[in-house]
Amino acid sequence: MPTPPAPQEALSAAAPAGSRPDTTIAGRPDAPAAGPKAVKVITRKKLTYARVLLSQRIAEPSGSPAGTYATKAGRAVAFARAQLGKPCVWGAAGPGSYDCAGLTQAAWKSAGVTLPRTAPEQAGVGIPVPPAEARAGDLVFFHDDADHVGLCTGDGMMIHAPRPGAYVREEPVSALGEATVHSAVRPG
Repeated sequence: MPTPPAPQEALSAAAPAGSRPDTTIAGRPDAPAAGPKAVKVITRKKLTYARVLLSQRIAEPSGSPAGTYATKAGRAVAFARAQLGKPCVWGAAGPGSYDCAGLTQAAWKSAGVTLPRTAPEQAGVGIPVPPAEARAGDLVFFHDDADHVGLCTGDGMMIHAPRPGAYVREEPVSALGEATVHSAVRPG
């Protein structure tokens, strides 16, 4: 029984003489070469894009004015979601890596709102809200000195840069422990 040709040989055999074989996914020139890693990269990009679209759709009800809190919060959440998976580095404020306050500062900057650079300073701006009433876009602070901050995405979830060596991620606010929640603030 003859052995089947290697994948690259099969692609070369299918391509007309003198043309470059198509090694992209679905024939798209902007897609990386086919393979498990490429599929994973494309899937991750599609999921990130879908999260951004969904957060924009949730935050911007039809007919809402462009300057409302929900609109700005939606932009901040969409920005933060686009940063998922980036490395956490102490003192970093983007675009390639973030610390907790650098992420929230950059997210709200994308919505046109200026925040201070550190978590304790951010805890002092905006409208204080009870942590149990935090909604998408609100900043949630942790520990007695408010030295960690996350961006609430709604339904008890937040996006944050947890610690140096980790990656920006979305997880429940309770993941750090209910007792560690210090306060919440509504910027903008």
